[in-house]
Amino acid sequence: MAKDSLPNDTELTVSELSGALKRTIEDRFGHVRLRGEVSGYRGPHSSGHVYFSLKDANARIDAVMWKGQFARLRIRPEEGMEVIATGKITTFPGKSNYQIVIETLEPAGVGALMALLEERRRKLTAEGLFDPARKQLLPFLPQVIGVVTSPTGAVIRDILHRLADRFPRHVLVWPVRVQGETSAAEVARAIEGFNALEAGGPIPRPDVIIVARGGGSLEDLWGFNEEIVVRAAAESDIPLISAVGHETDTTLIDFAADVRAPTPTAAAEMAVPVQADLIAQVTGLGARQRGALRRSLDRQSAELRGLARVLRGAEDALAVPRQRLDRAADRLQDRLRARLRDHGLRLGKLSQRLARHSPQAELARRQGALDPARRDFIRLGPQIVKRRAEALAGTAKLLDALGYHNVLARGFALVRDDKGQPVRSVAAIVTGARFQVELADGRVSAVADGGADNPAKKPTRKGLPRGQGDLF
Repeated sequence: MAKDSLPNDTELTVSELSGALKRTIEDRFGHVRLRGEVSGYRGPHSSGHVYFSLKDANARIDAVMWKGQFARLRIRPEEGMEVIATGKITTFPGKSNYQIVIETLEPAGVGALMALLEERRRKLTAEGLFDPARKQLLPFLPQVIGVVTSPTGAVIRDILHRLADRFPRHVLVWPVRVQGETSAAEVARAIEGFNALEAGGPIPRPDVIIVARGGGSLEDLWGFNEEIVVRAAAESDIPLISAVGHETDTTLIDFAADVRAPTPTAAAEMAVPVQADLIAQVTGLGARQRGALRRSLDRQSAELRGLARVLRGAEDALAVPRQRLDRAADRLQDRLRARLRDHGLRLGKLSQRLARHSPQAELARRQGALDPARRDFIRLGPQIVKRRAEALAGTAKLLDALGYHNVLARGFALVRDDKGQPVRSVAAIVTGARFQVELADGRVSAVADGGADNPAKKPTRKGLPRGQGDLF
C-alpha cells in the first residue's frame, strides 16, 4: 500500500476526504493553461476578487482571480471573450467542487480581440457616439492646447517640437499612463479634467485637446478601445484630436474624436497653422490691398481731372442766371406799382360809397322821412315810459296788499285737497281725506279723522275777535 493511501475499510471524515482530494489535484495539476470562453462574468466583487467560469462546448470550470492579479491585467475579461487562463487547479471544500485560480489571463489570439473590438464598435455606433453630426470644427488658431499623453515618451517631445516649428502656443500636458491596467481610467479622467476647467480661471482652458501615444500591438493600444475612454472623447465639449498609434493603427477613440490624426506629429500640424505661411499670406494680402487702393486713387484722380476740364467756371455758370434775375426784378417792380395804383383807385370808390351809407347819414335820412307826430312821439317817448312804469309799480303794490299771502301772514291758513284745489266748506272734507294746509311760512300735509258735526252751522275760530270772519 502506498504511503499516503488508506485502507478501504478506514472511516474518513468529509474534511479528511476533501483535504486528500485537494492535495491530489493540486499535486497532479499544479500549473495549467486553459483555453475557454468567459461565462457568468459580473465584474469585481466588493472584495476586489473576481469570480466567473470558463467553458467550452462540453464542459465548464469555475474560476477565481484574486484582487492583486486582476489589477495587473492589461485587458479585462468580458462576457463571451475567448481567453487563455494560466493558473493552478484546486478544490473548494465548502462546495465539493474544483476550480482554477487564475494568475494571468489573455485573449486567445488577435482574432478574439478583433471580434470583441468589432462587437464593441457596433454597440457604440448604435448609441450614436460615432455620428458625424456630433463632430466639432477645430479652431483655426487655438490659444491653449491640451495634450493627454505620457510625459516621458517621445510623443510629447514630437508634439512640442512640431508646435514650436509651426506656431508656438501655450501647451498644457496632462500626464497619463498610455498602456496598462489603469491607462483607460487615467485618459478618461484627463479628458474630463480639461473640460472641467473654467474659461478665465487660474489654469487656462484648452481650445483643443490632443490624445496621443506611439504605436504598439493591439494589446498595447487596448486602453483606447475601452468604453470609458470612448465615451469621454464623445462627450468632450472641447474639440478633440485622436493621435493613437501609427497610421495603420485604429482604435475606437478615433471614431469618437472630432478629428483623427495618423500620428502625434500630424496632430500638432492639424492643431495650428504655419506661422510663416500666415505672415506671408497677410503680407501678400496687405500688398494687394495697398495696390488696389493706389489704383483706385489713381483712377479717381484721373476722373476728377477730366470732370474739372469739362466744368465751366463759377462766373460763366452764374452769368445767365444773374441777368434773368435782374430782368425779373425790374418786371416785378413795374407790376407792383401798377397793382398799387389799381388798388388805390378801387379804395377811393369804396370810401365814397361807404360815406354815403354811413350810420349817421342813414339815421339823418330816416329822421327826415318821419311825420311830425312820430317825431313828437319819439321825442316824448321816454316820459311816457316813465309814467307807465310808475303806474305799474303802484298796481303791483296794490296786488301785493290784496294777495292772500298777506292774509296768511296775519294768522290765517289756506286748505287744499289732494288735487290742489282750495277747500271752501267743512262739508267737502270726509273722514280719511288727505289735504294740505298752507301757512305763512310753508305747507303741511294732514288727514281728516272725522266729518263735520253740523255742516249747516258755520264754524268759528276760537280766539278771533268778534265780527272777524274766515278768509274764505
